[in-house]
Amino acid sequence: MWPTHADTDRLLDDARDGKPGAVDALLGQYREPLRHIVDLRLDPVLARRVDASDIVQDVLLEANQRLTEYLKSPDMPFHLWLRHLAQDRIIDTHRRHRLAQRRSIDREQPIHRPAWLDDGSSVSLVAQLVDQDRTPASEAIQEELTRRLHAAISSLSEDDRDIILMRHTEQLSNQEVAVLLGLTEAAASMRYLRALRRLRVVLLPQESTDNAKEPT
Repeated sequence: MWPTHADTDRLLDDARDGKPGAVDALLGQYREPLRHIVDLRLDPVLARRVDASDIVQDVLLEANQRLTEYLKSPDMPFHLWLRHLAQDRIIDTHRRHRLAQRRSIDREQPIHRPAWLDDGSSVSLVAQLVDQDRTPASEAIQEELTRRLHAAISSLSEDDRDIILMRHTEQLSNQEVAVLLGLTEAAASMRYLRALRRLRVVLLPQESTDNAKEPT
């Protein structure tokens, strides 16, 4: 979902050299990926009140204002820096709306499904979690497993859900996740594997019980 590193590096060099249009081209290619990030994490209730495009525009404006600072000391890859700015905006949006209008918002029922429910990465995640040799791979069964996967992800803690979304929906590497979470790569990998195990237990409780009964 992210632009290639080569394109980004070229545009960063052009922006550093002050070439006309370089900054607009650089930020423009990240508009849709950032929109996807916001859609993934914006509360469905708030999605009725807040346009994700407005949040993305605010992120790009902030990035434009701080780009010179970033270019002097790029302490993380550019796409992770933008994602960090977007995450801060999302948190701030939730905080402002929850504190200012808690009663009215909490009484509302969401009419938007979280964007990750409709993401195509669900299919690959199901394939990773389910033993295809033991489970028939008919279309009907796959659809049911995907439906159950959505419910299972919803039931996870925010930390577990977030790292699964980062790895599968945002397609971030373990190294990139480690940078974002301020963890070592080993710790990020362990957190991800633990989240997957918890997800599998919720998705396939009977299989998890059977495995627990097997002699070691």
